[in-house]
Amino acid sequence: MVAITLTQLQAFLAVLRTGSVTAAADELIVTQSSVSAAVAALARELGAPLLERDGRGVRPTAAGAAFAPYATDVLGLLEQGRRAAAGAERTLRIAAVTTSAESFVPGLMHAFAVAQPDVELTLAVGNRDEVLELLLTHAADVAVSGRPPRDPRIEALPLRPNEHVLIAAPEDPLAGARVEPDALAGRTWLLREPGSGTRAVNEAFLAAHGLDARTLTVGSNGAIRQAARAGLGISFVSRDAVAAELEAGLLAAIDVAPGPAPRAWHVLRSRVGPLRPVVATFLEFLAQATSAAATPSRPS
Repeated sequence: MVAITLTQLQAFLAVLRTGSVTAAADELIVTQSSVSAAVAALARELGAPLLERDGRGVRPTAAGAAFAPYATDVLGLLEQGRRAAAGAERTLRIAAVTTSAESFVPGLMHAFAVAQPDVELTLAVGNRDEVLELLLTHAADVAVSGRPPRDPRIEALPLRPNEHVLIAAPEDPLAGARVEPDALAGRTWLLREPGSGTRAVNEAFLAAHGLDARTLTVGSNGAIRQAARAGLGISFVSRDAVAAELEAGLLAAIDVAPGPAPRAWHVLRSRVGPLRPVVATFLEFLAQATSAAATPSRPS
């Protein structure tokens, strides 16, 4: 029988997160020797080396990379169980990518809170990679993101359309024009930080059309909006993020054909572990809201 301890799993995952035994020991507030001993004991139990040298740090072996998701699920589910035992069953932890959190997610949360006033809601905001990490480690019950990952542990349900529009300053020569991608050669592109889904949309468009563009990383939706208004560059962003500025004439759109492929916002949940009643209630609420929004109203 395999005798794996929580200490071993915590030490192993801490080394993966930090990239070194020293940093993992600092994070866990233990000695380096205790971390090394815990990881070594775990490797013996599994019958395979889990870490290998990578310069001054370490990285997972093939066995370590394969085992890591299971270790993450074990610790995450135990924490969920602890919270359930402590009476936190009516708490719903939502994670959302920045664009959705700055546009439509607060409205959905408000509507759900009105329908379920006894549920305590929390919201964590980050880029796509950060939000997926919260979901996969069971630090969030559900997540709102754009393109869902190809991960069998995650269930993705379409929520609403996510149209991307190319924004520019109102006085841009191409503002309001319909152009082909080649017309954008030589332009400066404004990008979010690495790990952002919005950045991935822009990079995919540039690669698909062979545009060797200058780029400027500005790190947030707000910064991209202000930089575009100032004429520093152009960028594809979700229409949800700039609807007010476009309507007010503070930003202009360039109609590119072909543009990025149609996308959708998704609500994500982990398939691993039991489906908590409050999560099921929230997913049913979203399904009903989505169905109502998609149903055309009949003329009176």
